[in-house]
Amino acid sequence: MDRRTVLKGLAGASGLALTGGLSAPAIAQGAAARTLRFVPQANLANFDPIWGTQYVVRNAAALVWDTLYGIDSSLQPQRQMVESEEVTDDGTTWTFKLRPGLKFHDGEPVLSKDVVASLTRWSARDPMGLMIKALQQELTAVDDRTFKWVLKQPFPKLLYALAKNNSPCAFIMPERIAQTDPFKQITDYVGSGPMKFAKGEWVPGAKAVFEKFADYAPRQEKASWLAGGKQIMVDRIEWIVMPDPATAAAALQNGEVDWWESPIADLVPVLKKNKNISVDIGDPLGNVGSFRMNFLYPPFNDVRARRAVLMAMSQEDYMRAIVGDDTALWKPLPGYFTPDTPLYSEAGGEILKGKRDLDAAKKLLAESGYSGQPVTCLVAQDQPITKAQGDVTADLLKKLGMNVDFVATDWGTVGSRRAQKTPPGQGGWNMFHTWHAGADCINPAPYTAIRANGDKAWFGWPTSPGTEKEVASWFEAKNLDEEKAAIGRLNKAALDDVVYAPTGFFLSYTAWRKNVSGITKGPLPFFWGVSKSA
Repeated sequence: MDRRTVLKGLAGASGLALTGGLSAPAIAQGAAARTLRFVPQANLANFDPIWGTQYVVRNAAALVWDTLYGIDSSLQPQRQMVESEEVTDDGTTWTFKLRPGLKFHDGEPVLSKDVVASLTRWSARDPMGLMIKALQQELTAVDDRTFKWVLKQPFPKLLYALAKNNSPCAFIMPERIAQTDPFKQITDYVGSGPMKFAKGEWVPGAKAVFEKFADYAPRQEKASWLAGGKQIMVDRIEWIVMPDPATAAAALQNGEVDWWESPIADLVPVLKKNKNISVDIGDPLGNVGSFRMNFLYPPFNDVRARRAVLMAMSQEDYMRAIVGDDTALWKPLPGYFTPDTPLYSEAGGEILKGKRDLDAAKKLLAESGYSGQPVTCLVAQDQPITKAQGDVTADLLKKLGMNVDFVATDWGTVGSRRAQKTPPGQGGWNMFHTWHAGADCINPAPYTAIRANGDKAWFGWPTSPGTEKEVASWFEAKNLDEEKAAIGRLNKAALDDVVYAPTGFFLSYTAWRKNVSGITKGPLPFFWGVSKSA
């Protein structure tokens, strides 16, 4: 296998425009040039970026809501809605001042009370937010533009938590919306970001529309991921849902759409032959494939059942199902952290290496007490990545002798159903498939999927005290050597308890018509700086 390093020059490469730099907006080219037609990775079935953690929701939310800080292409937090911050010498009291002139889409000013309500709702659902909340003494509005966060002890990664790109992001909403129970969905989508959500044009399963917000005040710095000046060069962005890859490919070639977020590998050669289309790796940090097992119910409440699945699974089967036979696009991953980044570890990864032992896996499964009960396996058929993984998993479970209840559905339904803690036979589930952006898996800070704190953990609700202990060790580490040691122990603990099943590391493409410029590499599609000519 080609073991080439795909992430060399990460910081530099991540921020480079695929087209060679940001282009100036086109002038007077008609309505067509002012509308960008985009095929997202999945249907936007729900739209609450705090309640739901699907990437498609996060990606849309980044247009509609802004954040106090934004992560840049060097993975550093930068001021976004904040003008300045001060922290006391003991690191326990943070005072923030908002930029002047910030407005919501309904014309109301963004005030400190809105920030306090937004951060309160976010911190109830986000793993880093929960850590801050546990240390919180008070979070209060001092005046309309100033708010204060007082902690019982320092939390050095506070700004990173407010800037990070993984779900849920700390998006700022009006107070009245942010006061919604964090475990219930919002229904009002008034935002603070560069584009307004056209709720009246939203047809889940077909289309979502975003319109330029004329009163948005971008920062003056050059845009870099979620940081800097979010200059919107078009009047309107239409997300057109096309679950069938062949249909999306044809639409891109015919000029019916302008940008396809995630073309499948099988169709890339056809797209590359078209002189009007550009194709490139969308994100050099790649993706970590995964499926989650539900710790709350049999059979996967028993670690032996989870380990049996890990012993039997072949990452190569999963990766070839996702990206095809181009070995440059994937590599095995006997662990949880992004390859070729400083904290990558294979500690404890032996269970995923070497020849697969189906007989030993069957024996271990029997020891767990499994006796033929249905295993409810959620598979989104409208997502090529999840569909490919689900098909492989169904075959794997059957080979292990499991009774598979294969629920073929859509990504929106998976997003809603995976949040249910009810038993599998009553609307719940045993397994679902997803993937994690490599940018979310470089360390434990943004890595929601690695947390294993039971009821407070991400869907699947894994409980692994050993994993959580080492997450804390990493946060407390004083240097890179200590961080690496903690991550080695964390990787082993998480694999021992099977926090989730990593199916491998893979790169994915993005494709756009050549009359579109300004598209940049990164963990989500960034629409600022993107322009279109007739």
